[in-house]
Amino acid sequence: MVSSYSLMTDGDRTLVSGADQDFLEELSEYLDVLGNPTRLRILKIIEHTPRDVREISRAIGTSYENTKKHLDKLLLAGLVKKEAGFSGETVTGVHPVWKYSLVAGGLETVIQNLGIFGNLGIAADAQGVSLRLREMKDRVSAAFSGGTPAVLVVGGPDDGRAFPLAGARCAVGREDPEAAPLQGCAVPLSAAYAAVTRVTRPHCLLSLSGGVWHVEDCGSTGGTAVNAVPLRRHERRPLADGDLIDLARGPQGVRLLFTVPLPDDGQDRPS
Repeated sequence: MVSSYSLMTDGDRTLVSGADQDFLEELSEYLDVLGNPTRLRILKIIEHTPRDVREISRAIGTSYENTKKHLDKLLLAGLVKKEAGFSGETVTGVHPVWKYSLVAGGLETVIQNLGIFGNLGIAADAQGVSLRLREMKDRVSAAFSGGTPAVLVVGGPDDGRAFPLAGARCAVGREDPEAAPLQGCAVPLSAAYAAVTRVTRPHCLLSLSGGVWHVEDCGSTGGTAVNAVPLRRHERRPLADGDLIDLARGPQGVRLLFTVPLPDDGQDRPS
């Protein structure tokens, strides 16, 4: 994406100043791809199971030709991929088909992009990009995390796994087959992380206080960072939509993307 703009701060908020027309047009095109509700339904349908065009067409109730056009848009946007596969059993037998599936980490990248650009506070513009960003972020969050705050694992064995934050306090840490499970609302990382000694249990705590989500390091071995800024042991820090939480650093660590839908009043705060 071509972009040319400068950043300035207003308190704790970063604002975009002088975003050029090319940048806004490309961002507008990006939102156009995501703004079609049928395309969001397609992404949801193939979120866990690859499907061919006819299967997707039947699921969304539209023609083969229209479904193919939507898939072509999603392919160009880098959100889906297609790989050779076989159709289900038909009266004429089994046939080779293209199977469409979500690109690994593609949905998380979309949510992160929308959160980052939304938090930059792009000024009002002819395309209405700023308002569309807020609306699109809300729509994607509602479609894939049930309209509730969530963390999504980016990379590693649990890549793409989403954990809705159903309670006001959620412990985050690796599972241990020989220990009791994390209690209450929890973000249990799979048993594959059990051998990663720098991710502990619990590693950090996510909590809702005063309408704002916070992350607190639980005295972890590998440490916790938000947007690459480390927390001190037992330090508690507020979170914003699109923030990245790192549990330890490097290949032995785990990265989480924090996402929260917009409430009905349009203010970018947790409900």
